[in-house]
Amino acid sequence: MTGTQSSAASDWAGAISELCAEIRRPVRSGLAEVAAGRASLDSVAEAVSVGAGDVTFAIDVVAEQQVTRWLEREGSRRPLSLMTEDAGWRHVGPGPDGGHMELAGFDHGGPRIALDPIDGTRNIMHDLRSAWIVVSAAGPGEGAPRFDDVEFGVVSEIPDTLATVARELSARRGGGASMRVLELGSGADLGQRPVAADAVRRLDGGYFPCFGFHPALRPHAQRLGAHIARRLATEFGVDESRMFDDQYISSGGQLALLALGRYRSIVDARGEIGTRVGDSRQTCKPYDMAGAALVAQEAGCVVVRPDGAPLDFELDTHTTVDFAGFHNQETADAILPALREGLDAL
Repeated sequence: MTGTQSSAASDWAGAISELCAEIRRPVRSGLAEVAAGRASLDSVAEAVSVGAGDVTFAIDVVAEQQVTRWLEREGSRRPLSLMTEDAGWRHVGPGPDGGHMELAGFDHGGPRIALDPIDGTRNIMHDLRSAWIVVSAAGPGEGAPRFDDVEFGVVSEIPDTLATVARELSARRGGGASMRVLELGSGADLGQRPVAADAVRRLDGGYFPCFGFHPALRPHAQRLGAHIARRLATEFGVDESRMFDDQYISSGGQLALLALGRYRSIVDARGEIGTRVGDSRQTCKPYDMAGAALVAQEAGCVVVRPDGAPLDFELDTHTTVDFAGFHNQETADAILPALREGLDAL
């Protein structure tokens, strides 16, 4: 492990896990107030503003406040750069008075961390399904990191108000992936285990979604999924009725499910679909998925661009990221040709 890997992964793993817990607690507390009838849905679900890549809801503001507190506390101890959608890149370090101070840029010797505090806001603000905190940590550098610079990834669950535990998946580049189960009441660690993909080329009897939650893109994503299913039925004899769909509005959640084998594949080609049909819409951004993609890759999954090329993007607030994930290489080898053919047919 290099020195920069030690800085981003080993030295900051505990602080990053604390950040996830500090985001999760007030978010779930606010949801519990709504569930108990002591607060209105608008207190968490009201649209507050439109950021570079997504709508900011009231529940997102609560999370951002926790992030700022954490950044100021950690910045008073050691330098770092942190990016969120709302604030972009912020650079902080210890100040002369024992607090934190703003720094001019990345050249401070600390890590560069991109964060999506709530990936899956639309799910969790209605207490419907888990959201995920996605953290992508790179070592020191002179500018914004790219995907290959990410050395440590975390996908930490914010479950609905009925849940008693949360899952937290993490990975170091070249070091494999693991999952902790956390008791939500006490914060106790209930155990950790490796996360590793199986070697089964399962092409039906599981979930193979093509994501397109926006109504304008949904028909095209569904046509793409149907094309893949027909091609696999012809070539491999799969039962198309057992290729299940799932429109989970969380890139981090999708990739967590891929790593755990709940998804056998996931395709998010909203950028390319929008370009081909002339109707560009909201797409995945780097902060939504970089750390989660590293977790899935370190678990043994294949996560690439929809054309099969390696992921390559800068961690910023505006770049469109299309990706295709497969639980293992055998599944990728079977589906990628059908995916490329389906995109060409749009």
